[in-house]
Amino acid sequence: MSGTRRTDEGHGRLGSKLSGLAVALGCVLFLGGFAWGAVVYQPYTVPTDSMAPTIASGDRVLAERIDGSEVRRGDVVVFKQATWGNMPMVKRVVAVGGDTVACCTQDKLTVNGKKIEEPYLPKGSAAESSTIPSIEVPKDRLFLLGDERSGSLDSTAHLTEAGNGTVPRSAVSARVDAVAWPMNGMLDRPTGFEPLGGISDPGPLRLVLAAVVAGAVLVLGGAAYGPIANRSARRRSRTGAGERALAG
Repeated sequence: MSGTRRTDEGHGRLGSKLSGLAVALGCVLFLGGFAWGAVVYQPYTVPTDSMAPTIASGDRVLAERIDGSEVRRGDVVVFKQATWGNMPMVKRVVAVGGDTVACCTQDKLTVNGKKIEEPYLPKGSAAESSTIPSIEVPKDRLFLLGDERSGSLDSTAHLTEAGNGTVPRSAVSARVDAVAWPMNGMLDRPTGFEPLGGISDPGPLRLVLAAVVAGAVLVLGGAAYGPIANRSARRRSRTGAGERALAG
């Protein structure tokens, strides 16, 4: 066997090994990304338009599983509370324990006397569509509003209940990161609450998606590279053999 043929066969074996390695790594990333996402996130279908236009009725969202103690102002959360019907609901946290919330001052929601910019509200609507007397939120509880203030069943509809319509932090099971269907992507960060303190960072959804996409690319690319490398090696081998025959 000539040195050229051995070299070509070596290239073919190397291509097969690289192909197998890429497919194996791709499978790990692809399946690992899905497993990671399944552990960290829960899907939820929103049944009403109370969070429009941020989230519309029928939208499928991805919500990061969190403990209620991690909730901050501006978060869009999934919670369940018996006095609200004891079914999963999605609302925005506008005030936390110790805050004083009211509406409205110059058409703005106020928290601890600060006017809050809320660009997520429907265009042309005013925050004053939900009139809220000055309320101090009890410790370890949350005041929740829908982004569609005129028709949302939120804390303003429960003001006569214990806690002035607030819900306990323990009622929260997840924080919404993105609208998966239709593919509207990640929710905008609620920067209007930053003057009151830190706001939540997004969960690892982008990393999860990057792992899944990278895995798929490696699997497809690796599966295609092996046959291509082998075919190329055989073509070089035949070409070399033909040239040697002509030279002989």
